[in-house]
Amino acid sequence: YNVLVVVRALSLEAMRAAGAVARAWEEAGNPVPLTLTEAEWRSSVDVFAIEHADIKERHRVLFAADGFDLFRGINVAPRDLRHQLEYEALGTLLRLRGRILASGDDPKVRTGLLAASASQVLVLFRALLRLTGEAPPSDNEALCRAAAARAGFDAAPFVAVVAHRRGTEKLDREGVAKVLAGYHEGMERVVAYLDTLPVPG
Repeated sequence: YNVLVVVRALSLEAMRAAGAVARAWEEAGNPVPLTLTEAEWRSSVDVFAIEHADIKERHRVLFAADGFDLFRGINVAPRDLRHQLEYEALGTLLRLRGRILASGDDPKVRTGLLAASASQVLVLFRALLRLTGEAPPSDNEALCRAAAARAGFDAAPFVAVVAHRRGTEKLDREGVAKVLAGYHEGMERVVAYLDTLPVPG
């Protein structure tokens, strides 16, 4: 589970006091809570446009102080979303290439790198669809198909990775190379497609 914590102010002493909870949360297999001050949260909407849009659409409030509205006065600008999306998509592609180069043709390692990259890729797909005026499907396999139809790549490798992560259809040693090749080609196409999109005014 990904948890966002927004506070009025954050001191070293406060972080020390919350450290045991954060460590236990991480040891249970979750990312350490992302913690921002309210000022940082509100001022980051331009540089973290993807995250703001994704959180707004998919979040669930666990606790909020009386009268606090996480999204009051916050609007994600399409121009900011477009810039961050192109930057993050290229970065994701380059990290994927680096991991492929370091994988040494090991099917287990390659399966692991596909599974590890999927969460970020799905975030990018949701942002791509929002940017082009389409509501992202809540189901991840449907999301892959919708993004593929929009950007012009084969959805099958991405659907296979989603199914692997779900445990419904595991990647086998023989098929992982083909899936990885299609996954890499798909990400190349996403980057090229985003480069052709006009920057909103």
